Amino acid sequence: MIKLTITVATCFLLSSVLLQPFSNTSNCHQSHVTTTGTKDSETPRDKLVGGLLTADFDEGSCLSRYHQSLLYRKPSPYKPSQYLVSKLRSYEKLHKRCGPGTNAYKEATKNLGHGDDDNNANKSDSDCRYIVWVPVFGLGNRILTLASVFLYALLTERLILVDQHKDISDLFCEPFPGTSWLLPLDFPLADQLGRFDQTYLFCYGTMLKNHAINSTTSERIPSHLYLHLIGGYRDHDKMFFCETDQSVIGKVPWLVVKSNLYFVPSLWLIPSFQTELSKLFPQRDTVFHHLSRYLFHPTNQVWGMVTRSYKAYLSRADETLGIQVRVFGERAIYLQHVMDQILACTQREKLLPEAAPQEEETQVNVSKSAKVKAVLVTSLSSGYSENLKSMYWEYPSSTGDIVVVHQPSQEGHQQTDKKRHDQRALAEMYLLSLTDKLVTSGWSTFGYVAQGLGGLKPWILYKPVNHKVPDPPCGCAMSMEPCFHSPPAYGCK
Repeated sequence: MIKLTITVATCFLLSSVLLQPFSNTSNCHQSHVTTTGTKDSETPRDKLVGGLLTADFDEGSCLSRYHQSLLYRKPSPYKPSQYLVSKLRSYEKLHKRCGPGTNAYKEATKNLGHGDDDNNANKSDSDCRYIVWVPVFGLGNRILTLASVFLYALLTERLILVDQHKDISDLFCEPFPGTSWLLPLDFPLADQLGRFDQTYLFCYGTMLKNHAINSTTSERIPSHLYLHLIGGYRDHDKMFFCETDQSVIGKVPWLVVKSNLYFVPSLWLIPSFQTELSKLFPQRDTVFHHLSRYLFHPTNQVWGMVTRSYKAYLSRADETLGIQVRVFGERAIYLQHVMDQILACTQREKLLPEAAPQEEETQVNVSKSAKVKAVLVTSLSSGYSENLKSMYWEYPSSTGDIVVVHQPSQEGHQQTDKKRHDQRALAEMYLLSLTDKLVTSGWSTFGYVAQGLGGLKPWILYKPVNHKVPDPPCGCAMSMEPCFHSPPAYGCK
């Protein structure tokens, strides 16, 4: 058995090596994907995003699918490969052929839930295979893992189905035309999914540990397996990322997965996937950027929140800055040392001007040509935005620029699985992704989603220790890809 270790909060860059999550330069290389307002709306836009999207949807049913790229975001400089585009069209056909309501789906579910003692998996005539995603943890984790599971489905020619017992249909439009990605409520194992954990009889890691399945043989292939890919997982669970284990997992008709990790980087370390991944993503750090723009289209209700806030607070600005604040291990209250860190980072990196001292106020030249900088703050606490707002209201900026600050919501504490809370959180992730420059909190999946959607390499606020401002206060991300917080060590022998 390989000895695998957990590396917490390590950014696992997609180059088959572990690298530091920050660059050693003082300047983050922004993609400048965003635009302010609709000033460039007369410029022809590619509503299909380089072929990522299909034209087979009714535009009114999901306004964010096409209007997102047309009105609020400049075309991404990162173009999807034609191989990825072709792969997505092929997947859509597969999903329509094998998805819910089809004869193939009915055949594939026929023996599920009747036990595996007589090897029911071999009794189905369906050639369709599936992977069921069960949401766990917060919205940021869910979005990252859903993208990871979908990529795995692409690589293994499985259908992805999402458990709809949470609020997924209130957040996202259907991504595949003419079919649904929602797991039917009458799925034979539906009532059991919430109880799947490492003690489950058909948990792959547990079966390996108990020698109930052998990764090198095809004997006793069950009709389904549960994959436990949650931070703190055991060495046996991590064997999912090994070549020989994939050979037996690939023969199982149904997989069920729970994860809170962006595990895409370890898929690159599986030899049989490497060639395909390189063809799909010649630019290795564009995986989440492309998959998120393909999969995650907010519902009309969520999109209304995005567009109203954007038009009211960001569209008229000359420059926009997103600041995402997440405090771990503390109550969601205002903390002065975090505020000091935000100011130290944004002023050190010239993202925001300093406020002029009172004695210099009359010397500041506020001309008609002064720039307007809009700052979008997302945080569970309102204290950080209120502090910034007061600072730039009471004193002019040292550059003469006008700084306006907006915070869409102040929830006080995280309320996962509450519909309105999750909708507001998703809207704020998208708003952050529309800013020109971005500052995020380390370890935060909320920030990872925003940077990936926007194609931005953010300044990341280092995690404070002992309530002191780190020096330096922030660092530049090397990649717009999310981090894999608990990667297994490389190598399976």
